[in-house]
Amino acid sequence: MPRTQRNDNFIDKSFTVMADILLKILPANQKAKEAFVYYRDGMSAQADGEYAEALENYNEALKLEEDPTDRSYILYNMGLIYASNGERDRALEYYHQAIELNPRMPSALNNIAVIYHYEGEKAKEAGQPQEAEAFFDKAAEYWKQAIRLAPNNYIEAQNWLKTTGRSEMDVYF
Repeated sequence: MPRTQRNDNFIDKSFTVMADILLKILPANQKAKEAFVYYRDGMSAQADGEYAEALENYNEALKLEEDPTDRSYILYNMGLIYASNGERDRALEYYHQAIELNPRMPSALNNIAVIYHYEGEKAKEAGQPQEAEAFFDKAAEYWKQAIRLAPNNYIEAQNWLKTTGRSEMDVYF
């Protein structure tokens, strides 16, 4: 049974009904509509913590989806799954692919920065200050890009940039 037929709460059912209506009225080709169904099912599985099922759906959506922006969101969600499973290198691959397709995706830039910052903290704790600083510098570059795209977001990152002397300006907007 498809995931969309298993949703048992009101919000999921409402979203599914609305999405099905949109699929019928939007002027999209059949391939794009099928890609959206897989993407929707992937998001639902991901929300339920069913990551393997979500990845299967996202992979099917990627096979069908041709729009670069839509593909970037699929790749981004795949990165989220790998990051949540502790597979940071794999998550970085997906976030970078998402940014290649959609350079105006501050959430992917932020998530890359978070991973590099985490790696910097690990290196610092391991007594590797030069390696830590290299990771922190990478984190700073990605946070700066994310903040330029979304200046009202990532306040903690903005504060970190300021307190570590990695900020070139006091205000980003």
